[in-house]
Amino acid sequence: KVSAGNKDFKDSECVSCGACVQACPTATLIEKSIEEHGTPEKKVKTTCAYCGVGCSFNAELQGDKVVRMTPNKDGGANHGHSCVKGRFAWGYTTHKDRITTPMIRKSIKDPWQKVSWEEAINYAASEIKRIQQKYGSNSVGAISSSRCTNEEVYLMQKIVRAGFGNNNIDTCARVCHSPTGYGLKQTIGESAGTQNFDSVMKSDVIMIVGANPTDGHPVFASQMKRRLREGAKLIIVDPREIDLVGNTPHIKADYHLKLRPSTNVATINSIAHVIVEEGLSDQNFVKERCEDESFKIWLNFIKDPKNSPESMELETGIPADLLRKAARLFAKEKNGSIYYGLGVTEHSQGSTMVMGIANLAMITGNVGREGVGINPLRGQNNVQGACDMGSFPHELPGYRHVSDLATRALFESAWNAKIYDEPGLRIPNMLDEAISGKFKSLYCEGEDIAQSDPDTQHVTHALESMECVIVQDLFLNETAMYAHVFLPGSSFLEKNGTFTNAERRISRVRKVMAPKNGYEDWEITQMLSNALGYPMNYKHASEIMDEVAQLTPTFKGVSYEKLDKLESIQWPCNDEFPEGTPTMHVDEFVRGKGKFFITEYVPTVEKVNGKFPLIMTTGRILAHYNVGAQTRRTKNSEWHDEDLIEIHPHDAEERGINERDWVGINSRSGDTVLRAKITDKVQPGVVYTTFHHPVSGANVITTDNSDWATNCPEFKVTAVQVTKVTQPSNWQSKYQKFSEKQIDFVKNGEEKVS
Repeated sequence: KVSAGNKDFKDSECVSCGACVQACPTATLIEKSIEEHGTPEKKVKTTCAYCGVGCSFNAELQGDKVVRMTPNKDGGANHGHSCVKGRFAWGYTTHKDRITTPMIRKSIKDPWQKVSWEEAINYAASEIKRIQQKYGSNSVGAISSSRCTNEEVYLMQKIVRAGFGNNNIDTCARVCHSPTGYGLKQTIGESAGTQNFDSVMKSDVIMIVGANPTDGHPVFASQMKRRLREGAKLIIVDPREIDLVGNTPHIKADYHLKLRPSTNVATINSIAHVIVEEGLSDQNFVKERCEDESFKIWLNFIKDPKNSPESMELETGIPADLLRKAARLFAKEKNGSIYYGLGVTEHSQGSTMVMGIANLAMITGNVGREGVGINPLRGQNNVQGACDMGSFPHELPGYRHVSDLATRALFESAWNAKIYDEPGLRIPNMLDEAISGKFKSLYCEGEDIAQSDPDTQHVTHALESMECVIVQDLFLNETAMYAHVFLPGSSFLEKNGTFTNAERRISRVRKVMAPKNGYEDWEITQMLSNALGYPMNYKHASEIMDEVAQLTPTFKGVSYEKLDKLESIQWPCNDEFPEGTPTMHVDEFVRGKGKFFITEYVPTVEKVNGKFPLIMTTGRILAHYNVGAQTRRTKNSEWHDEDLIEIHPHDAEERGINERDWVGINSRSGDTVLRAKITDKVQPGVVYTTFHHPVSGANVITTDNSDWATNCPEFKVTAVQVTKVTQPSNWQSKYQKFSEKQIDFVKNGEEKVS
């Protein structure tokens, strides 16, 4: 192990991106996998299946075995760079925990039975038919995942609308970036970021709001850091001290607005108030590019003294003078860009905050050219694509509402099926309806709601209330433990398709090796659809994208042939922009004129009090990805083998808590136990944890509070109390027993069949 500064390798500044191995001219530095398996014989270009950066990689093989992943120097998103996950954490694809044979059972109290694909598909279809006949057509639905390809997601919403006969399709974007879709659609007319990643190299000031790029989007963060080292200014709006505040070599934020959790809207309003009050707005841009009436209404609202930094200081905790200086810096620089993450969207006012960010970008003229823009940093590899493909219950592909007659007629003609004109159930509605006895069957592909969604005990109660849960995944995840049908999925190395990253970049996913389960995921959905009686007859994933292009204006010019030629394409790609659109809204907004919206600050109902005096917020860490199902099955777990609770030294001292002590965390929803990490990265009154390990039970604590417009959960604000304890929580003890039993059911089922 090599590290600088006489430190243990894991404590060094090295982030294990692999760049040194890539650059080594003598092969002195080489991957262990090459030592074990030998030099690669061939390579296949594909796209990383982790975060929303969407790095292009070469999968290098010896025979049919992948021995190395190397970043593609021509990758439009990563330009030959990589991170510890994409470069090294692909071993989960061949991990011993993978299930490759279909399984069925009558009850979650029964062992699993290994069956043929034909039997599993026919059983799943017969159960869906039985349930619809008994409880009605609306009693079934599906959840797609941002880990799936565009083609897989497209077929998921198609099987629901044409095969199930309802619109009960939702996606994991519900619990992350659904407020982005709503807020940007309202203000600028399109539910996506405005720039490409390279745009940051022309930014003069960068504002990061509720995001931690060095951990969540490290390859883009590297590019951003290059620009910061060249002299761009940095404003960070975050309750926690992320590394870019001052713990990154040669980088220190000019301003860190350390707001209290839940006060995003108050903060963004105060920034806009200063800009308007001090005459720093771009009046020409507003006059030429924005609606006059909406602007005048907004202007009267934002000028109100109640929105001043001084009036809001007690709410936000940000010194008024500091906020004023940050606002002036953002307004006065030529090119100001805004990058935000789940610290914006996962709030009760998530949609309001997205609109507030759009208001700020418009009032300063920072839309429609390089170096500026509104840039949501998507958490998973295909969050953007999952939304584009029509995964929400109210929208068909291309963000067109199901109530629109012309849109429905277009899809009904192409699909030869009737499409219901009312929005279907969102994920929270499905769960509530399941508990009330109305929603009885769920088809869940690539998503793990039992770990990722809020109020875990509510989620598992809903799953237990269903008569047929169908899970399609690589592993027996937490949701699959409540399933009756398990359809083994294929990894990103075993399929063809496309992902769309945070910059709207569509990239090819190419089959590197044969699927260990026998089928690509889209083929499994197609088999289920055929068994239900709705015919699908695609021969290759490219045919699905051809259908998307035929029916979706923003994808009109997209094809596998063009993707192979151009490497990647940023939508819109159509007759006007045949090779894609790196920067959107150049001459005018998609909706015509930009529209300002009133963004009244409404305090969250999740209040601290004597019983729950602290606010818990959540996030991610570099080594892991989302619920950890993939990265926990790689060497990355050596960096982060458990979730910890970060607590400020003052709060720890008050409670007699020392480093690594067991800490009980209690909220209005439940309780769990984690080990303490004492740090001043969090402010007094705030605790922070990650959610990569299911036994941690982070979402046992979170509540059912959600965004007013989209039902995106308020993960970032949970009132809690923490106390020193000596043993795991009751929930954790019960979980451990249940989990072990379910894993045994898989083993016992296999033994019984064999």
